[in-house]
Amino acid sequence: MDPGPFLRGVAWLDRGRVVRADPADTLRLPWDTGERATLPIGVRLEFAADPQVTAVEIGYRATVPGPTDALRDLAHGFALWNRAGLLTEVFTEPATEAVVRIPLPPGLGPYTVHPPEAQSPLVLGLRGIGGPLVPAPPAPRWVVHGDSITEGWWSTRPAHGWTAVAGRTLGWDTVNLGYAGAARGELAVAEQLASLPADVLTLAFGTNCWTRVPHSAPLLYETTRAFLELVRQGHPRTPLLLVSPVLRPDAERTPNRLGATLGALRDAMERAVGDRIAAGDDRLALLPGRDLLGPEHLEDGLHPNDAGHALLGLSVATALRRAGFTGG
Repeated sequence: MDPGPFLRGVAWLDRGRVVRADPADTLRLPWDTGERATLPIGVRLEFAADPQVTAVEIGYRATVPGPTDALRDLAHGFALWNRAGLLTEVFTEPATEAVVRIPLPPGLGPYTVHPPEAQSPLVLGLRGIGGPLVPAPPAPRWVVHGDSITEGWWSTRPAHGWTAVAGRTLGWDTVNLGYAGAARGELAVAEQLASLPADVLTLAFGTNCWTRVPHSAPLLYETTRAFLELVRQGHPRTPLLLVSPVLRPDAERTPNRLGATLGALRDAMERAVGDRIAAGDDRLALLPGRDLLGPEHLEDGLHPNDAGHALLGLSVATALRRAGFTGG
């Protein structure tokens, strides 16, 4: 069967391949953003099946890592989930083209299959063994932009990243536009977000403005204001939650090359959001990130472990609900 109707988490398509930046507008993006946008982070298959269907077969093409590839040792697994949790995982070896068969426990759908993201799999087709598959019904479309934490770094599986956790909790179609090493308030990205269909938006950037590309607090304040203004030109009434940077112990009180600590940068972002809300944007909400995670939730002092991703995802889902952002 054509995989198109079953794919979720899709931002843009480039000659049939899911990408996470507008393929007609890549020249304005920083190199690192464009590179990360080629990975199908958060893209998955969602479907229902009659009880007689015993398995799903998925045909795909993937990149085979070379002997020095940093991603070579990552698990090449296809994970089957439903809203209640993980049902099973099937591990295979990376192959240029292959078919994987995943058993379906009957009566537990609708099902979600998370493919291995690191090898950039392109799904060619799928079929049910014992009967047809039906695409899962549409869900509210939640577009999330951020950095490596949003992309899911240090989560042990794609389904464990905080955006996947929150999307599952809310029953939404999560579109992950997290770019590791990037997400520094690039205004071209804001314009792309403005053009992308969304029922709810979340922004979660800022930590890479400490050292990756150092910002002063006044610069990040104005960058946040400009970013929000451009997004609002395409989404004037779309519910929007901004999550300020989560805890980063080495940066909280350490000045960067422009004299700004992460604490000061976080305050600048939060003031920019507060000022816009005070000016009348009643579809904008803020979730302060400083106290959402503790040091025990950080795998490497920056990125959350699985427990941290789970806590962050549930915190964001709770904040969206409290703000009345239902996706309806």
